[in-house]
This record gives sequence, C-alpha cells and structure tokens, in this order.
Amino acid sequence: MATIDSHSSESETHDEHGHDHDHPAWLAHHFDTPEQQFDSGKLGIWLFLTTEILFFSGMFCAYAMFRMLRPEVFEGCSQFLNTKLGAINTGVLLFSSLTMAWAVRCAQTEEYKKLVVMIASTLSCAMVFLGVKSIEYSHKWGMGLLPPGSYFYDEANPHPTAQQIVDQHGFSESTAYFLTHSLYYLCAPFALLLIGVFAWLVWAKVTDNKFQYACAKPLLVVCLSFFGGVGLGMVLESGGGEHTVAHVDGDHGAADAGHGHADHEHAEDAHAAETHAAAPALDVESDDVAMELLAESDLNTGAKAMLEAKQAQTAMASGQVVPPGVEADMGIATVEKDVQTKRQAGVFFGIYYCMTGVHAIHILAGIGVLVWLLIRAIRHDFNRQYFGPVDYVGLYWHLVDLIWIYLFPLLYLIR
Repeated sequence: MATIDSHSSESETHDEHGHDHDHPAWLAHHFDTPEQQFDSGKLGIWLFLTTEILFFSGMFCAYAMFRMLRPEVFEGCSQFLNTKLGAINTGVLLFSSLTMAWAVRCAQTEEYKKLVVMIASTLSCAMVFLGVKSIEYSHKWGMGLLPPGSYFYDEANPHPTAQQIVDQHGFSESTAYFLTHSLYYLCAPFALLLIGVFAWLVWAKVTDNKFQYACAKPLLVVCLSFFGGVGLGMVLESGGGEHTVAHVDGDHGAADAGHGHADHEHAEDAHAAETHAAAPALDVESDDVAMELLAESDLNTGAKAMLEAKQAQTAMASGQVVPPGVEADMGIATVEKDVQTKRQAGVFFGIYYCMTGVHAIHILAGIGVLVWLLIRAIRHDFNRQYFGPVDYVGLYWHLVDLIWIYLFPLLYLIR
C-alpha cells in the first residue's frame, strides 16, 4: 500500500508540473497566467529595444560630430539624394506602422482573416521600401558616390562606363562591372525568392494542400511588391534632377547660353565706365564746403555723420589702409569650396551607407519575423489571451519606422 500511495502521489505531482490538462498549449510551463507571460515578454522586448536605441545612438553621434565639423560638405553632398524617393519611403513606412498596429488589434479580437491581411500589408510595405532603396543605392554606386577610398565621382562624366572606371580610377573589371550593374545583383535574391514562392504556390495547389497554399498566396504578393518598389523608384529617379552641386558663382549653363547677350552687356558697361571717367567732375567741392558748414553745428548730427562717411569712402577709394577698429566691407561675401573630394564627400556617403544600410538590415530582420507571424496567423495560433508575439514584433517595427523618420530629414532635407 505504501508503494501504491507513493506512485500515486508521484503521478499527481507529475500531472501538476508536466501534464496539467488545464494548462493551455500556448502558455509556457514556467508561467502561471497569461498576464504573467505577456508582461514578461513585454519587459524583454523593451530591454531589447533599449539596446537598439543605444546602438543607433552611436551612429547619430558620429553624424552630429562630422556635420558640425563640415556643414558645407553635408549640405553639398545631400543634393545627390533624391528627396522624392526618401519621401515615398517615409510614407510607406508610416503606412506600415498603421497596418502593424491594426494587426495587433485583429489578434486581440481573433479576426484571423484581417490579421493575415494586415501582416501581409506590412510585409508588402517593407518590400516596397527595399525596392526603392535598391534604386537609390545602384544609382549612386554607378556614379561613384562611395565611402572614402572608393569615391570617384566626376562632374564632367557622372555616369561612366565599366571600362572608364577601370581605366581612370583603377578598379578591377569585376568591381567596375558590379558598380555599373549593381541593380541586377540587388534584385537577384528577390527574383529567386519570387520564383521559389511561385513554385511553392503551384505545388500546394496541385497537391491540394490548403494550409501551404494559404501561406504561399500572400507571400507571392509580398515578393511582387519588391519589384513594384523598384519600378516606382526607377520612375522617380529618372524624373529627378537633383544630381548637380550648386556653385556660388551662379548658373554656368545660363551664362553660356546667353554668351552673345552677355558680351553686349559688357560692352555697354565698358562704354558707360569710359563715359563716366571722361565726364567732367561735378561740383563736389562746393557740396563738401556746404556739408562742412552744416556739420559745424552740434545740433545737425545727420550732416556730421554724412561728412564722416564721405571722408571714409574717399580714403578707401584712394587705397588707404583701414585703421584698426574700423569695420569695412571688402566686397567678398562667400568663398567657393570644392566639397566633392574623397576625403570630404566620401565621409558623408560613408555615414549615409552606414546608417541607411544598418536600417535596411533591420528591415530584413523584421521581414523574417513578420513571415513567421503570418504563418502562425494562418494557423490561428493567436487569441484574446495570447497575442504577445504580434505585439512584440509591432513594437520592434515601430522603432524601425521611427529611426527612418529621423534619418530622412537629417540626410535628405538638410540643404
């Protein structure tokens, strides 16, 4: 009897800790209630997001330091960034935040069809973002707008061929070919993914596997969204004319176009100068005598100030050195600086690729987690008490969007 009681008590203990039939499958064994599990996961994701903020803060600090040291470089080089593409990507990510928040609500209310649609919409927005960014990267790589050491942009030849890159800039043939055809390399992985998902969809349809067909169908739309972003980026990039650096000395093209008119104006100016030089001097001395008489009165401060200003002007015209403590406008407002150098412009584009590239990697990571959520949503894994994973991924996605909202004005709108 003692043995039986012992086995009985062990069986009851085992049931309590290992095979409790009242314990839901989605509730981890080390949690007592769904609320405890959700709060623990929420704390974990916030700690993770804190480390992400610290990680990006280092790059933002580097940006602030270099921009403080070379503001003219950042202002000049930012003109190569297409503001339209950046604005489109900003709108796409803001809309994806809406769909992600809506997905969390659908998981809470157990609206599974809407949940799948919202997650798929968020994925599609992420793919459109990457498609537009691929156009931006490939266009700049072909122009030579690269980090220091690889920067080779030439204003006289902004779109060199692969052979010109090899001959003039010393790159290898394979590197030059990659730079001039980088869009194909960026699109190749997504094209293979599209073919694989399409084959999966056909196989699921043929074998009548409803679950896999339900997974492959939205993923096919997601893959096509990348190439929609590529097409949108190509249209906007071809129409954008933001790839010239402004000069202080004005528009050379307009001056060249009106060369004959400019010569005529110069001739008129020269004639006017000769006429002015040959014209008899006005009665300046009589004016000076009258001004001196008026300035003798202490009450007439205006005449006294005019006389002093006229004397200073006469002294400067005669070549007299300006005495210390007297400010004089020498006629030079700004000095034109060449910022398109490897050492200066390369630093800007190095920071640009670093910050936007790391952000794109986070987009890719978010896509992977969202695909996992999509499959689980189709499987109806979430309910009113268990929607934590959707909420956690939503917080991560909002952080990724928030970082881009800071990157867009700091990189694209500083001019």
